[in-house]
Amino acid sequence: MTFWVAFTVLVALGALAAHFYSTRKLNARLLSAREEIDRIKASHATTLAELRAQQEVIFNSIHEGLLVLDTSNRVRAFNRAFRELFGTDMDPISKSLLDVLRVHELADLLRRLEGEDRVLGCEFRYPGPTEQIVEVNATVVRSPAGNRQGVVLVFRDLSRVRQLEKSGSELIANVSHELRTPVSMIKGYVEAILSSAKDDPATLQRFLGTIERHANRLAMLIEDLLTSAELESGRAVLSLNPVSLRSVVDDVLKELEHRARSRGVTMTNDLPDFVVLGDADRLQQVFTNLLDNAIKYGKPQGKVTVSAMALDENRIQVHVTDDGPGIPPEALPRIFDRFYRVDKSRSRDQGGTGLGLSIVRDIVRAHGGEVWVQSKPGHGTTFFLTLRRPSAGTQPV
Repeated sequence: MTFWVAFTVLVALGALAAHFYSTRKLNARLLSAREEIDRIKASHATTLAELRAQQEVIFNSIHEGLLVLDTSNRVRAFNRAFRELFGTDMDPISKSLLDVLRVHELADLLRRLEGEDRVLGCEFRYPGPTEQIVEVNATVVRSPAGNRQGVVLVFRDLSRVRQLEKSGSELIANVSHELRTPVSMIKGYVEAILSSAKDDPATLQRFLGTIERHANRLAMLIEDLLTSAELESGRAVLSLNPVSLRSVVDDVLKELEHRARSRGVTMTNDLPDFVVLGDADRLQQVFTNLLDNAIKYGKPQGKVTVSAMALDENRIQVHVTDDGPGIPPEALPRIFDRFYRVDKSRSRDQGGTGLGLSIVRDIVRAHGGEVWVQSKPGHGTTFFLTLRRPSAGTQPV
């Protein structure tokens, strides 16, 4: 009996030992499996974080505003350009598109996208400090099984494009108008000469003088158009050298001396011996246009003065001042626009093309400076411009 008890105990102990060993082995396997699962999870989390970081880099490298919506038309993702385009600091994530942008055209676009797989788009005006014209294109995103997963919208600011289109149309209209007058005059006088005036020397001489005057105006207009286009496109090549500004203005005053004398205008060069970094020929254009305008539109027996002051060791500020009738306040914001004239009939009578001040602006900006005007009716006009100075000790060419 004692034997069987002992045997039974031994068998039970063996079974317990085997169970314990098996349990330890199972626990070790479970622990190893858990560690493997944790490693896979960590690896997937790292991969997911890397993918999200890559997505953010890609999104933010796109210049157009980008918005990704879920199936409820709530924002899932956006890029930096979207926030900059609409000037918002709000976090749009999880918000309805129409809560982020209260634009009825977008609601209509989302309705049109229902059941559509094409890219659809529209334009809308977005209010703000400056109203923007925005183009948006949108498409539905589907899973491989064809289930709708959301919508991607791409926004582009068209304000500059529309302004350029408008400016281009206005330029064509203005150029056509400006060319029509001298061409019509030349054609009319040539026809008159061919029909009758050729036999009258005095009339012929007078008609030829008129033709020459309009031909010169036509040539000047074409030259100014070419100069304006060259400067605006950035194709103009400046030969920048140290230039004596006083010498440049002296040369211009000599060229305009006869015109000034005919109107009794006194011109004074009060410039100190400033040396600027510039293209002498282009600077001569600037001062020719400014001083010619001051003579033409200033008062007879008036005064025109050129002066300057140092702003700092790198820049000077030049002033071209007349004591004429001044410029109306409403005309000042457009005074540098191409073909803009304060008094259109008088400008044409004086032989102007309407491009002089826009050329002045473009040349000064090409030199890294700025130009602006101050005027008060009855108290004259002053044009201001800034120019750069060369490094110390540099002598003018």
